[in-house]
Amino acid sequence: MPNDAWCKVRETLAKRIGKNNYTSWIEPLQLTDLSDGIARFEVPTAFFGDWVSRNFSDHILSLLNAEGLPAGRAIFTVPTQLANAPALPAAPKPARAAKPPARRSDDELPGATLDARFTFDSFVVGKPNELAHAAARRVAEGGPVSFNPLFLYGGVGLGKTHLMHAIAHELQVRQPQLRVLYLSAEQFMYRFVQALRDKQIMDFKEIFRSVDVLMVDDVQFIAGKDSTQEEFFHTFNALVDQNKQIVISADRAPGEIKDLEDRIKSRMQCGLVVDLHPTDYELRLGILQQKAEFYSSQYKGLTISTGVLEFLAHRITTNVRVLEGALTRLFAFASLVGREITLELAQDCLADILRASDRKLTIEEIQRKVAEHYNIRLSDMIGPKRLRNIARPRQVAMYLAKQLTLRSLPEIGRRFGGRDHTTIMHGVRKIEELMTSDSQLSDDLQLLRRLLQS
Repeated sequence: MPNDAWCKVRETLAKRIGKNNYTSWIEPLQLTDLSDGIARFEVPTAFFGDWVSRNFSDHILSLLNAEGLPAGRAIFTVPTQLANAPALPAAPKPARAAKPPARRSDDELPGATLDARFTFDSFVVGKPNELAHAAARRVAEGGPVSFNPLFLYGGVGLGKTHLMHAIAHELQVRQPQLRVLYLSAEQFMYRFVQALRDKQIMDFKEIFRSVDVLMVDDVQFIAGKDSTQEEFFHTFNALVDQNKQIVISADRAPGEIKDLEDRIKSRMQCGLVVDLHPTDYELRLGILQQKAEFYSSQYKGLTISTGVLEFLAHRITTNVRVLEGALTRLFAFASLVGREITLELAQDCLADILRASDRKLTIEEIQRKVAEHYNIRLSDMIGPKRLRNIARPRQVAMYLAKQLTLRSLPEIGRRFGGRDHTTIMHGVRKIEELMTSDSQLSDDLQLLRRLLQS
């Protein structure tokens, strides 16, 4: 019976994701139907369903399949009577204490729910993220840290949030007495606005300035929000003055966040600023191998042919979320149709993802972006001038064209004003040599790669 299996799934989830997560997000779920490979659940609100879908649906589906109930998709809907019901009145606010309130427990901290999957054990380390991983590990050890804040930045799906959750999990295990608060910048702003509206700004200050570790994800979202930035700045200073650790993430470096106050940028740059670089082939393959090992233990008897993981690591280069999502879909589909995971099956099942990942980067795009970055004219980029301030950006563009496109050296040469392929080879080798000794050039290349591949 589906409900018996669902009870077993719930028991397993309670052990995997922790009591608080289970009580908040799994216990209210009602399994209403499981047919045609679709598991249907009733949820109290649309927001609730969206959150569970994004954070726990993979867990639920894999465990249902392990219980012999093929499910490749989960749908979360609000019952009609709840969807049409009027909103419940807000709970009455507690009376303000006459004396300072007692120290709040960690359960009352207004943070986001931690994802049980995002631990250091499940984080695959490679050259593009090894510094970020090492810095996060150092913070998670809970001892004195020479850098504060730790600022992690990089594109979507490169592991920033994973590392932040991993730090919080590790601190809770190593030093459960610490008050660790993890939340998004959007949640910080929401809590601040709510405190202003309810005239509880002093309570807000007390909560956020009494934590031992404050972790704020996607801080770029407070840019342009003057009052929120003001409060964030003062909270930041108060915690640093108390030697409390701060960990921040964003999609770009502090100096590149538009409309963020200069004083906040300056404080953030006082700590350790670490870039999570776009994944390389080896890292993507490592991530797929780890994920495939997990799914193989869940989908008993399901085999994956040699070369499939290598194919996916080569073709899907956008970000880790897309990569993992593709493998999740592939295993679920193969389980439903009862077939071995072959290269042909992967191409059929993931056709839309593979097409989206095949966006062809043109040499012209690279030339234009490099010219903008170095503030030179595009006509000079492909023209005959050999001045250093033009020749070096030209070589950078040649190097990126060789690395990021499938064009041959003669074809690249034609796009650079009809130059010979040996000239392109010389330019590429020159940049490869300089990368090891010129840190500014290395930073420029990383930034340009990220801009071109975003």
